[in-house]
Amino acid sequence: MAESREEVPESSKISLLNYIDLSSRDVQSSVSLLKQACLDSGFFYVINHGIDEEFMDDVFSQSKKFFSLPLEEKMKLLRNEKTRGYTPLFDEISDPDNQKIGDYREGYYIGIEVPEDHPDAHKPFYGPNMWPSADILPGWKETMEKYHEKALEVGKKVSRLIALALGLEFNFFDQPAGMLGEPIANLRLLHYEGLASEPAKGIIGAGAHSDYGFITLLVTDNKYGLQICKDKDAKRQIWEYIPPLKGAFIVNLGDMLERLSNSYFRSTLHRVLGNGQERYSVPSNQIPRLPSSEVQRYSSGSEFIQMIEQNFP
Repeated sequence: MAESREEVPESSKISLLNYIDLSSRDVQSSVSLLKQACLDSGFFYVINHGIDEEFMDDVFSQSKKFFSLPLEEKMKLLRNEKTRGYTPLFDEISDPDNQKIGDYREGYYIGIEVPEDHPDAHKPFYGPNMWPSADILPGWKETMEKYHEKALEVGKKVSRLIALALGLEFNFFDQPAGMLGEPIANLRLLHYEGLASEPAKGIIGAGAHSDYGFITLLVTDNKYGLQICKDKDAKRQIWEYIPPLKGAFIVNLGDMLERLSNSYFRSTLHRVLGNGQERYSVPSNQIPRLPSSEVQRYSSGSEFIQMIEQNFP
């Protein structure tokens, strides 16, 4: 798979990530590489994942079409109480302790489609999506729904390798009744304005944060911007750029996986710096859905945690 990316920013530290090839038949090697990545940085590339590169290009093309609409059109789809829809520039703030203004990016949230008459529709994060008019953006809804479904399938494949890396059955997470059998999953389209970040002044594309879910699958254009801090507890944080890689997912671990693995695998602090160029990315946040009967068990010393402690005391 050929790389396509811009020049690395000057005077910058680069983080070299492991490549996890989902087409490889050497499962043990893939598990070993993934485990090493999870322990080192919590970030890795996923390649040969089964999503056609031409289709991924179309997702970016459709994303750009939406963000190119007049603001008044985008504001008609302003994010609702179900966390679906449009978020304007500066609407979100990822690191309130260190940011003077919100993230200078605009976004669009898409969740798993649940009709209004569905039994789960009243729950947080469930419900119908908000869609631009087909008259304005023909084919937009269908493209995003198809991509969302495909990203979920890739996430389940990655979860099987994570399970094996933790000494569990390969389908521990993604069996029908499991945590990722019917996950809560948000797809986000992001557009970073062409502004230069000034972290010392609290001006940044996306402030430092860790993701709260299980894993995040990110695709991005060829612009640098994403940085990670491997030691989120360090007093002096060292930031490293993640090089973009066309056609690949950049996968990172979330807070829920850190908790579920008894901190054996840890979520990683990351942020986005702007360098004066527009930047587009599409993260898919995959979050376990825990049955109400198991929420307490998983949040206060579950049998999963006990299994992990047996493998990694």
